[in-house]
Amino acid sequence: MINNIFAVYFSPTGNTAKIVKDVATTVGAELGHPIKVIDYTLPQNRNHHLNFQKEDLVIWGTPVYAGRIPNKLLPYVRSGAIGNGALAVPIAVFGNRNYDDCLFELRNELERNNFHTIAGAAFVSAHVFSDKIGAGRPDAADSEEMQRFAKKLAEKIKRMTNIPKPVEISKRDVVGSYYTPLGVDGKPAVFLKAKPETDVVKCQKCGLCVAVCPMGSISKENPLNVTGICIKCQACIMVCPNNAKYMDDPEFLSHKAMLEKNYTDRAANKIFYGEL
Repeated sequence: MINNIFAVYFSPTGNTAKIVKDVATTVGAELGHPIKVIDYTLPQNRNHHLNFQKEDLVIWGTPVYAGRIPNKLLPYVRSGAIGNGALAVPIAVFGNRNYDDCLFELRNELERNNFHTIAGAAFVSAHVFSDKIGAGRPDAADSEEMQRFAKKLAEKIKRMTNIPKPVEISKRDVVGSYYTPLGVDGKPAVFLKAKPETDVVKCQKCGLCVAVCPMGSISKENPLNVTGICIKCQACIMVCPNNAKYMDDPEFLSHKAMLEKNYTDRAANKIFYGEL
């Protein structure tokens, strides 16, 4: 019996949050429970451990970064939560290119943390690097697919009399390497150290970019300075009301151009129901 439904996610720009909450809300409506939200996007929200119970259902979502769970968040996924037998549904959100091994990796991490994964899905959202890739997604068709997934998931839970095998995501046993970003020339584009720049004329030092940085890397005293790690989530760029933040690293821009050239066709969502 399920007593609590949790929507858990990392979501710097809100795309993953929307998808996870929409799925969780529909499941909750079908099972007669409101959802509880756990957003571990900001650093201060990752200062405590999460403990779930076997009567809980956890819809856990992450965006896909280089084909996997964002590497700077992987330690928290690995050590920040204990399932204690809770049911879990991993969700990977990708920007129209590919979800690669992200969903498989999230499934594995949840299982290691004593969750029982009973289904999983990879859903498309707009790519944060470019408004030309996955624009408008998730759209109405995606929402309908999410609703079907959530309702079928709820029906599965209602019929469950025992814990099924972990949902199968991949035939392989080991998670693959991170995706290597490519430039327009087909060669690896290296921009790990790239950070957003700031137009000093446009910047009003409102502090919005400081507040949304998931790494806490933008200086409170001077928002023009990115003093820590940048994971290229684009949250600071998207939140700025004056368009003062931008990326100008040549390697990053070359990768963005490659994506715009090769990944504008509509990608499909992928759903895994496991044992029905």
